[in-house]
Amino acid sequence: MINNNPMKYKKAVERPTFPKRAVITAGMPYGNKELHFGHIGGVFVHADIFARFMRDRIGSENVIFVSGTDCYGSPILESYRQAKEANSFSGSIEEYVSFYHEKQKEVLDDYQISLDLFGASAIGKAGEVHKEVSKMVFEDLYNKGYINKMFSEQFYDEKFDVLLNGRQVVGKCPVQGCSSEKAYADECGLGHQYMPNELIDPISVLSGETPELKSIENWYFRLENWTEKLKDYVELLKDKGECRKYLINTVSEFLKKPVIYITKNQMDIFEGVKAKLPEHTVVDEGKNSIVIVFENFELREKSRSILSQNGLKFRTGKALVPFRISGNIEWGVPVPEGEGMTGATFWVWPESLWAPISFTKAYLERTKGSLETVPNAEDQWESWWKSKDSKVFQFIGEDNIYFYSIAESALFMALQNNAPEIDPKEGEFQLPHIIANNHLLFMDKKASSSSNIKPPTALELLDYYTSDQLRMHFISLGLANKGASFKPKKMGDNTFYEGVDMVLKEGNLLTNVLNKLVRSCFYTAQKYYESKIPKGTISLSVIEKSKESILDFESKMYKHDFHRLTDILDDYIRTANKNWVNNIRIVDKDQNEELRSQLLIDSFYSIRVAITLLHSFAPKGCEKIREFMNLNEKVWDWNYIFEDYNAFIEDMEGHCLKFLEPRVDFFTRHYTQFEMLE
Repeated sequence: MINNNPMKYKKAVERPTFPKRAVITAGMPYGNKELHFGHIGGVFVHADIFARFMRDRIGSENVIFVSGTDCYGSPILESYRQAKEANSFSGSIEEYVSFYHEKQKEVLDDYQISLDLFGASAIGKAGEVHKEVSKMVFEDLYNKGYINKMFSEQFYDEKFDVLLNGRQVVGKCPVQGCSSEKAYADECGLGHQYMPNELIDPISVLSGETPELKSIENWYFRLENWTEKLKDYVELLKDKGECRKYLINTVSEFLKKPVIYITKNQMDIFEGVKAKLPEHTVVDEGKNSIVIVFENFELREKSRSILSQNGLKFRTGKALVPFRISGNIEWGVPVPEGEGMTGATFWVWPESLWAPISFTKAYLERTKGSLETVPNAEDQWESWWKSKDSKVFQFIGEDNIYFYSIAESALFMALQNNAPEIDPKEGEFQLPHIIANNHLLFMDKKASSSSNIKPPTALELLDYYTSDQLRMHFISLGLANKGASFKPKKMGDNTFYEGVDMVLKEGNLLTNVLNKLVRSCFYTAQKYYESKIPKGTISLSVIEKSKESILDFESKMYKHDFHRLTDILDDYIRTANKNWVNNIRIVDKDQNEELRSQLLIDSFYSIRVAITLLHSFAPKGCEKIREFMNLNEKVWDWNYIFEDYNAFIEDMEGHCLKFLEPRVDFFTRHYTQFEMLE
């Protein structure tokens, strides 16, 4: 037996405090496509590993993991229009998104993504609940005076006599320094937001001609009015030290005063115009442009109009702009009617921000009454989104930081019942914790479904790798710090490089090292100890190494340093294997039965710790080891993390390991890799 005080052998370590409850969400894929490798490797694997860990850490009944298909919006509408035009799809738009929703769900299952609910914003019970939640949010914001009608310009194609949706217009992003390859009506491929009349060189995808701008009335949330609150929130995040620095830096870039950039070769024209501009400050940063700084969005907009009328070309800086709530496309969640506004639908971005609430609510309603599986199902969604005991963790890609870290934070503050607070009281909307990953590249180049470099689908990857191998590799790439490239050695007819396939590096820890260690222990126990683990005391050095790894693992998981987790696992498992390999040679040479017994005691303990740490990464293989060791499921419970394997045995005297046949693998290679070895 061992002493389970984790601090006995090391100086005191302050262990992180996890919430009593957790909602975990993963970014919603659009309902017009299959999942590509970036969806899985850039977001879903990270979210799933954290969700599985949290179930083990705080109890599965205290964790809800949700996501869903983003069914609405102009990208889906435009894809559907093109599919109908090409006669590649004949059904309704509901059937169109349902088709892709089912495909997405199947692939998520193939990758062992353990969602409690993968809903769809327009389909089934989740779709019904989403309409209810959207209505609730709109009415709450409206009654509090946070949204109002506002005229803005929308693109119109005269040739087709139709108002164009967001994805039916392409041009150049007006934000200074933007490197996006494609910009749409009011957002670019990198998530920059702007007003439609700022888009540079707009072209209608319907006619290929320059569209007109028509003034259209919609509902807007005045996001720019929340600048100071959001600055305070950023400072709070800095003080807590739990948020990734690059996310804070990205948010801060949008909280600066509105600016316009003008090239210095236009200075003569500008000098003749600047007296007509509203109050402003001119800053010369010593570059090719001067910067015109304004106190607020309205002053910048008036200046834009004056500069345009006088023939000046310019770019705008990153800044908060009014956040559109409604739109004019038929395919969308209906907006409640009021103030003469009829027939409007929600713009896809705001309704996708509260869609996780809808999915949480739909999940709880589905499980209500099934208290054996979900003990807290009687609680309403507010218990998960409005409680200080609960925390919402949202996994997203870096392009969506503007929406989740800025727009969502402001919206949720606006939904609080009392004066908006950056650190809300109990019973108020809590501000979610955002985990934003950098870009996952393909062969060193950015790959997205809208770019010229078509990424492999997530399903295609499973023709060459197992889900365990891909999960281990994706989590190791360090997307918390910078973009990383996915570089498979060979896919189909393409061989990208010679040598070792680096995608297999992390998976080899399981298929090679851990497999061999576990098999060796079982076969030794079967040969010398009648399939039993010898009785005795675990070596102090093994206990110390295990506790050090456990505490480090827990700390890194709390900080979402996911790539560090694979380092900890690699070190711990290889150390255990090295201990076995080095000592079994001595045992075999000297027939040292005492050392053999001690080695088996220590190694089975190390295996017990390893599978608990590894459980969220490769659940099926870990579960198989648990079953063969004949341990109960408390082995996954972190309340017992410092216990030895005896704590998970029902009958100490009669306990036997399950008999292991020769060459059994707990973690398998892909069948194509066996062919390569041959």
